[in-house]
Amino acid sequence: MVEVRSLALPEVLEITPPKFGDNRGFFSETYNAEKFAAAGIDLVFVQDNHSLSAAEGVLRGLHYQLPPRAQDKLVRVVKGAIFDIAVDIRRSSPTFGRWVGLEVSAAKWNQILVPKGFAHGFLTLEPDTEVVYKVTDVYSPEHDRGIRFDDVDIGIDWPLEPVSMQLSDKDRNAPGFAEAQVFG
Repeated sequence: MVEVRSLALPEVLEITPPKFGDNRGFFSETYNAEKFAAAGIDLVFVQDNHSLSAAEGVLRGLHYQLPPRAQDKLVRVVKGAIFDIAVDIRRSSPTFGRWVGLEVSAAKWNQILVPKGFAHGFLTLEPDTEVVYKVTDVYSPEHDRGIRFDDVDIGIDWPLEPVSMQLSDKDRNAPGFAEAQVFG
């Protein structure tokens, strides 16, 4: 049975599917709609994404899409490790502006479910890290938004110093939390 654990922001979940191994290798159902629904996760995923980050310290995020194209994300690592972040951007939420982080790795075989209404980002902890994630809506450039990764109002405690991180221009120039267009 799939193991599901709520994190400090209870809507954000750590999911660990069973993994069966022997001398040949291993087998794991990393996603099974029926088993996820039995665990209370009844989502329809419509797109899979796969990223490779060549170095330790690659930062991707904080990203999200606005309604009506908001996305739930189920994130896992097939090689390497990441520090994954979810920030509550639902203005009406009691945890608005709070963040939670989780190490997700191929070794731990865990996943993180980042629901709609949360900005998402991750920092690679190892070179050649590959991240695969499912989303519940397709990419929509007109709904795509971001928040600056080092915004003091959020105060994410990244495991590496920002000066050593590699970012895209889009992420480096993202607006701060106070200026970002959020939910509600």
